[in-house]
Amino acid sequence: MFGHRKYCTLNSRNTFGVGIIDDSKILSNVKAVYVPLKGGIIPRELVGHHCDKAKEILEKALKEANIKLSDIEVIAFSAGPGMPPALKVGAAIARYLALKLNVPIIPTSHCIGHIEIGKLMTGAKDPVTLYVSGGNTQTIAFTEGRYRVFGETQDQGVGNIFDHFAREAGLQHPGGPKIEALAKTGKWIEMPYVVKGMDVSFSGIMTNAIKKLKTEKLEDLCYSLQETCFAMLTETVERALAHTDKTEVLLTGGVAANSRLKEMLDIMCKERGAKLFAVPREFSGDNGCQIAVAGLMMHKAGVKFEDTKINRFWRTDDVDIPYL
Repeated sequence: MFGHRKYCTLNSRNTFGVGIIDDSKILSNVKAVYVPLKGGIIPRELVGHHCDKAKEILEKALKEANIKLSDIEVIAFSAGPGMPPALKVGAAIARYLALKLNVPIIPTSHCIGHIEIGKLMTGAKDPVTLYVSGGNTQTIAFTEGRYRVFGETQDQGVGNIFDHFAREAGLQHPGGPKIEALAKTGKWIEMPYVVKGMDVSFSGIMTNAIKKLKTEKLEDLCYSLQETCFAMLTETVERALAHTDKTEVLLTGGVAANSRLKEMLDIMCKERGAKLFAVPREFSGDNGCQIAVAGLMMHKAGVKFEDTKINRFWRTDDVDIPYL
């Protein structure tokens, strides 16, 4: 045994990452991001990217952590949700390493990983969490043994909406940072605003924005698309705060890197006497440490897994949380 070192592989969607932690101390966080030359993600190319990069990323992570592979005590991996071809690569590598090292293996929820790395890095204790990424958009709070989804997108995640619009506008993937930059000089254009109770819908606003590419300035469309989507999300988070009486908001996931979303949430929190915590940019996108942290917490709680199958539809509120 060598300390309490943990290892994880993560690949969900377009990232293959390795994170190594010692209890709550992060020793390394290394990743490779697949970026298509044009258009969206091509699963065949995504799998090839992950397979090609796996050995390099693992070796870099071990070197950065200053440990040997044999020092690893637990393997965790992202079992879902996500794109099956990518998840299968990570699961296969995790199984191989667990067998080779004869150590426990922990299949971990990608979504829970985003919440736990956010709490670890910010110090948030019991927040309403806004989890926003390419494939996921959810307003979450912990109660009665699980992270409960109070509201979510009824169609696509806000990150995917930005990526889709960016492709139509001729911007390179990923679209979010490009839209954020262009939005800084844009002006307001009316767009559909769809909040249904605690849920949101983005497909209508995306279709509307794409149609207006022929008649409106790109900067104005980026500004209005971003403002409208973020206003919808801020509304649902505010409603969740009122319902739960919590005093913290945690922003996590890839879109958490957007400065305008943080600004809007911060304004809302100050008006309600709550505090906003935003995961650091390094840990906002998919990364190995989010799975390492979530896997470590499950391991410490004594959870044992015999089934290491992936589950592309594994929901946040399907996961029992024995450590809170």
